[in-house]
Amino acid sequence: MSRNYYAEINLHITWHVKESAPLLVPKVEAIVHQHVRGKCINTPGVYIHEIGGTETHLHLAISIAPTVLISELVGQLKGASSHEINQKLGAGSKVLEWQTGYGVLSFGSRQLNWVNAYIRDQKQRHAARRIVDRLEMPTKAKTKHREEE
Repeated sequence: MSRNYYAEINLHITWHVKESAPLLVPKVEAIVHQHVRGKCINTPGVYIHEIGGTETHLHLAISIAPTVLISELVGQLKGASSHEINQKLGAGSKVLEWQTGYGVLSFGSRQLNWVNAYIRDQKQRHAARRIVDRLEMPTKAKTKHREEE
């Protein structure tokens, strides 16, 4: 693929803790977010805008180059972050395991500020039950492909 391209590929990605267990307590969440942020920063073609979530799931807003394979990126982020937290806090046992799958939606650059705010305010939005179903899909359905709608 040519390295000369222009792209605005903005993604909102979310994934869940296995069995929606409330494992992303503040200490775990801080390490996971730091690790995911660092992994994004150090991955060529990935720019992280925002990371957030609740005790049961994580939300991420990124922009990617057309050379980045989304499924591989998410797999790496999930695998590396759970490995990191289990190494740091596990003492030989699993502290964190992610649920299979993820949700991903693309959005336009004009919606970037709104998506970032949505992710930043996750805890307050969930407490007030002011969530947007499309952005919470993995919390509503295990796997749903667009053609099934």
